[in-house]
Amino acid sequence: MFETLKFKNNEIILADEHLARLWNGMKMMEFDLPKLFTPDYIEDQILALISKNKSTSARVRLTVFRGNGGLYDPENLHPNFIIETMPLETHHGQLNSNGLQCCIYREAIKVIDSFSNLKSNQFLPYVMGALYARKNKFNDAILLNSNNSICDSTIANVFLIKGEAIQTPPLADGCVAGVMRAFVINELKKSGYHISEETIMIDQLLDADEVFLTNSIYNIRWVAGIAESQYQNSRTQQLFHLLQQTNPTVFC
Repeated sequence: MFETLKFKNNEIILADEHLARLWNGMKMMEFDLPKLFTPDYIEDQILALISKNKSTSARVRLTVFRGNGGLYDPENLHPNFIIETMPLETHHGQLNSNGLQCCIYREAIKVIDSFSNLKSNQFLPYVMGALYARKNKFNDAILLNSNNSICDSTIANVFLIKGEAIQTPPLADGCVAGVMRAFVINELKKSGYHISEETIMIDQLLDADEVFLTNSIYNIRWVAGIAESQYQNSRTQQLFHLLQQTNPTVFC
């Protein structure tokens, strides 16, 4: 399993939410968690590495694996972990000025099961989708699930805007339970927006007024085109600026 976090302005952004998701995943995957292996301990280890690397802002990748590095070790279910930090890209948290060009990747599907919402190392469809996008000069690829409906992109959750409605695939459709996804849903609902978690078919996505992607590093990025469809970004800009004003620590 892995988790990608952002360090900015002397704190880990949404650290509690990221570590809660990781702990839930480890319990689902039947890790044997020692008493001293706690979210606070991991957060301290991340901050210690950031300090050692003298980082003022960083992308943090936390990977947790079972046993002593083997694929499966029935005699040792204890978690081991690797923490990596990398400099954040320029303008990582700002709304992109040029919209993303995306494709729909059909060669591999995301299976829907009890573990679909976890961020694990079993992510072949995402890798192949990303390779396909790069080869064909797209910024990202949209993945489908086993019901041929929209799942997520190779690195983000997918939202569409149609009229006054904002929609994103439900967790039951196999998308990763993104921390930024949940944050955006909750914050927009609190601000009175109509946002729903519903199955999105390909034709609905292509017929949307606007499409945007969310993840914890980039926050929100708008999509300019998928296949032959072209999208605007006026409503996405409004949403972004609202979240930036009401949550300056997260949208920093």
